[in-house]
Amino acid sequence: MGFRKKNKSPPVLSHEFVIQNHADMVSCLAMIILLGLMFEVTAKFAIMFITVQYNVTQVLDEKSEPVNLYQYGPKDMATVFFYLLIAVILHALIQEYILDVSTAKSPSAYQPYVSICMPQEGAFYRSFKFSCRNLKKIKHLRLSVFGFQKHEDIPRQLYYICLYVVHITGAYVLNLHRLGLVLLVPHYLVELLFHASRLFYFSDENKQKGFTLWALLFVIARLLTLTLSVLTFGFGLPRTENHGFSLAEGNFNVLTIRMTCLAAICLTQAWMMWKFINFQLKKWREHSQNQASKKKTVSPKSKPHKRESARGGAANGVVKSEDKMSPRARKAKAS
Repeated sequence: MGFRKKNKSPPVLSHEFVIQNHADMVSCLAMIILLGLMFEVTAKFAIMFITVQYNVTQVLDEKSEPVNLYQYGPKDMATVFFYLLIAVILHALIQEYILDVSTAKSPSAYQPYVSICMPQEGAFYRSFKFSCRNLKKIKHLRLSVFGFQKHEDIPRQLYYICLYVVHITGAYVLNLHRLGLVLLVPHYLVELLFHASRLFYFSDENKQKGFTLWALLFVIARLLTLTLSVLTFGFGLPRTENHGFSLAEGNFNVLTIRMTCLAAICLTQAWMMWKFINFQLKKWREHSQNQASKKKTVSPKSKPHKRESARGGAANGVVKSEDKMSPRARKAKAS
């Protein structure tokens, strides 16, 4: 892949070794799978990693053309695994040739990649302070290490990852592919805007309009998700003809499953809005405290001039040395 050489060679299979060389290892594994397509013996196994396997051809009418539909099964795990490797490779390419190039120009450019690795909201600002303090110490490490250097951030990251996996897996298993795609598109577009706003902010601190637009679209995306979910599970699916529960046919259109899915989506959206509101209130309080502290530091500077002008026996704002002497000292000096 032509990735940049590292300055030091950490111990083989150590944590740092895996982080520094994960892109190369994943690339080799993906190439092995692709090479398997070139040989007839291994092609039937390698094809499972490339294409979906459970395609079913249905003919609706005699005049119409056959339609290819797809079901799911255990072989799809191989396909998901292969495209996960491709995603890791693309992530490494973006890091190596876009983000790392910008970090060589400006030390402040380290933070945008840190903010992408970290989950949103509170960790974004904590990671900024952490990276600034430790920038000199970790300048030779790969930036992907940042996401795992603070152990207290690992549970938070896993929490968000589990939410994504549960919802996507639920849409996959329950044959709600179309609804899942429709709901994921606005969600990830808003997330993309959030990360882009971070990059613009650290290139120029005056560029903060992206966060305002993100906050507006975040609320709209939550309302859109709730609206589409209620319309689908409350009004759309109950009016279809294929009611019932059947594992063989992949039919889960029953009231219990519909209400469970709707409740899960509503609770998740409500939780996200609660976190979002708390995050905005916290930043508003911090801004108010900063403004109040600035006023306190500015106001005492004008007071000493009034005090000095009101002092007795002062000439041009300077107190004479004789005025500082006590009456006994003056009497002793006169005698």
